Amino acid sequence: MLTPSKASRLHIRCDRQVRELLDKAAALAHMSVSEFVLRRAVEEAKAVVAAHESITLKQEDFAAFLAALEEPGEPNAALRRAFARHDASVR
Repeated sequence: MLTPSKASRLHIRCDRQVRELLDKAAALAHMSVSEFVLRRAVEEAKAVVAAHESITLKQEDFAAFLAALEEPGEPNAALRRAFARHDASVR
């Protein structure tokens, strides 16, 4: 099995106590410190991105959202101005 090339480096600095903790945790997980830190950082990064890129609605709120998509209201003055600004900037 081929391992993809890792062309990008990430350098971090930490104090002695943090390094000792990372060394111990990595050893207990049977992996290198680099692999341990990278795996945990990627897991956390995915969680942060998912939390910021997803929306969770209650059932009744989701039903209201779908209803608004099916029957949108008439645009108000502010929305008509926004449409006009958009049209002017795109042309």
